[in-house]
Amino acid sequence: MNRITQRFAQLKKESQKGFVVYIGAGDPDLAATQELALAFDKAGVDILELGVPFSDPLADGLVNQLAAQRGLASGTTPSKLLQTVAAIRQSSQIPIVFYVYFNLLHRYGVKKFIDDAAQSGVDGLLVLDLPPEESENYEAMMAEAGMCNIYLIAPTTPDERIELIVKRGTGFIYYVSRIGVTGMQSEISDTIAQMTAKIRAHTDLPIAVGFGISNPEQAKTVAGFAEAIVVGSAVVNQIAQHGRSSDLVPRVSEFVKSLATAIKK
Repeated sequence: MNRITQRFAQLKKESQKGFVVYIGAGDPDLAATQELALAFDKAGVDILELGVPFSDPLADGLVNQLAAQRGLASGTTPSKLLQTVAAIRQSSQIPIVFYVYFNLLHRYGVKKFIDDAAQSGVDGLLVLDLPPEESENYEAMMAEAGMCNIYLIAPTTPDERIELIVKRGTGFIYYVSRIGVTGMQSEISDTIAQMTAKIRAHTDLPIAVGFGISNPEQAKTVAGFAEAIVVGSAVVNQIAQHGRSSDLVPRVSEFVKSLATAIKK
């Protein structure tokens, strides 16, 4: 069974909410990414989302754009990142999702990327700019490789399109809780309950809510409406603050653990 599917089944059995953490791969370098992944596994993270560095990350706010720049500057490439995932798999079975733009798959070769990712130990892909209408071959390749193809739903997505998207997605549905790019927000959206209910009317897939959740209080609130919470920019910001300091991993892990505790209470 795919690790993502398995983890959500386990969470449901334990009546627990899932915690998904996003970081930019290779920020500040791939050695740190590997260390953070192993630390997050111990800190209560259920799924690790790795942003594959790209030069034009249109869905990302400034914090994650800068992380992508640092990842590129550290020499991170898709091939090197796959080697890092393989190294993580020597010590951890934490489910791993790549947050990636289609240009990178196209340049690498879509089938080769999917096959190499699966072989390295990646469990799912969230291709930001690949709509379901253009995804038939991609979905078939993903299914053959045993990986989850994860799709986004936004606050502006109409009902008929929600129905289409959830039929094509696997693993979980990523609900973008606000209009715009990624980033920390002082307040969470007031439409989360309404939209998650609307999505749930069309699917039994777990719903993970992200974009804008930045502290334990917000995470705890949103956990009441979804099967999982996604925190990205707030964690990436911690990595940016502590950079290459010797206490990077314990400092960031401490912050992540505070979020995990809030979500799983």
